[in-house]
This record gives sequence, C-alpha cells and structure tokens, in this order.
Amino acid sequence: MKLRATGLAAWWVQRVSATFMLLFMLFVLGSLLLHPRPTYAEWRDWVGHPGMTTATLAFFAALLSHMWVGLRDVLIDYARPAGLRRFLLGGVAAALLTAAVWVLWILLRTPA
Repeated sequence: MKLRATGLAAWWVQRVSATFMLLFMLFVLGSLLLHPRPTYAEWRDWVGHPGMTTATLAFFAALLSHMWVGLRDVLIDYARPAGLRRFLLGGVAAALLTAAVWVLWILLRTPA
C-alpha cells in the first residue's frame, strides 16, 4: 500500500499528533493539579528539565505537523486557482517554519 497516493500518511500524522498532544496536555494539567501554584523557580526547573524540554519540543513538532496537514488539505481542496493555492501553501509553510524556529530558540537557549 502506498502512503503517498492514498493520503494515508497525512491521516496517520493527524491521528498520531492529536493523540500525543492530548496525552501531553493531560500530563501537564495533571502536574499542575498536583502542584497548583509553583513558584517561578520551580516552574523554570520543571520546564528546563531535559525530559520536559524534549516532551515540549515533541509537542510543538506534533502541533506544527498537525497544523500543516490540516491547512494543506483545506487549501488543496478549496483554494483555486493553482497559483493562489501555491502562494497560500508557501505562506503557511513560511509561517509554520518561523514558529518552529521561534519555539526552538525559546526552548533551547541557555537560561540567563
């Protein structure tokens, strides 16, 4: 079975990314319920932990890929003519790449 020809790859990206984002959000909400008022230092230590940083990067990778597949499918289905579709897809790709660079810069910079 060819993933590209059937759209199955996009379907899997949507389902896997949505499932991961749901599980991550449940984890974060559960953590905040167990420790409802962390101080800034506790919050920074928690978010700066290598495991949490990795999970947060994976969350944003899932979010951005989920957004790309969804917006791409909408534009492919509804944006006409083809030139407009290509322009809009390029704009969406540029915006998502900019967001990805911003997330990487925030999460991977050395704390002051």
